[in-house]
Amino acid sequence: MKKFIGILFGVLLITSFVGFSGCIGGDSNNTTTTTTTTTTNELSGTLKIEGSTTVLPIAKEAAKQFMIKNPKVKVEVSGGGSGVGVKAAGQGLADIGMASREIKSAEKETYPELITHPVGLDGVAIVVNPANPVKSITKEQIKKIYAGEITNWKELGGNDAQINVYTRDEESGTREVFFEKALDKSKIFKRATVVTSNGNMKSAVKGDENAIGYLSIGYIDNNVKGLEFEGALPTEENVKNGKYKVSRNLNMITNGEPKGLAKEYLDFVLSPEGQEIVKKEGYMPIK
Repeated sequence: MKKFIGILFGVLLITSFVGFSGCIGGDSNNTTTTTTTTTTNELSGTLKIEGSTTVLPIAKEAAKQFMIKNPKVKVEVSGGGSGVGVKAAGQGLADIGMASREIKSAEKETYPELITHPVGLDGVAIVVNPANPVKSITKEQIKKIYAGEITNWKELGGNDAQINVYTRDEESGTREVFFEKALDKSKIFKRATVVTSNGNMKSAVKGDENAIGYLSIGYIDNNVKGLEFEGALPTEENVKNGKYKVSRNLNMITNGEPKGLAKEYLDFVLSPEGQEIVKKEGYMPIK
């Protein structure tokens, strides 16, 4: 009987030891599971962004930095204009659309779930070639130029030369803002030369001494000259203090509340680091 009790006691000790060892192993497995979960939660996949050429430099640089932070993420960014960005977001062709204007009522009716996320602030400058002696312009003058009623620079105190008018395509948010806030929605005559991006506008005005056009303040450099408009120069300070009236929000757009990679990317753009990118690209942070 004593022998039986001794054997039973030994079996119980071994069982207890194995059970205790299993608990240690369980902690180890839990740690591994946590590590695996962290790895599993690492961001991965593809994010597509499309639209405004004004917002494009912000989106590209933000995408570059976002991918450095998240090596398993691929962000594809392309232009095409604000209209393209709204449509792409609304139809699910892009995860995020870009627009340098607000969503139009007709677009909202077609895509009622669209949500705008302002990421920066910008102004639209009226620009001429640096060799042009004209330094300022009024709203009435610019309206008459784009209507084809003022056709010679000498009427504005400049050289005796024909005014070569440049405008943007109808998908452009820059055109929309210029049309509404500088032209008061008056007509743009058909002989105006159409260009498809801010970069192309800058190149056109740079290469034409008698040109007039308009582009984002963020694109102004030594190649073009921003005209004083209604008594205010197109500067960041004047946009912020409200003196320069031709201004707008720079928006990213999602179809419904952003989720997954789209939300993570937008959070990054609106973070202090992302807003520094907005500033670096020549625009004004929204935060």
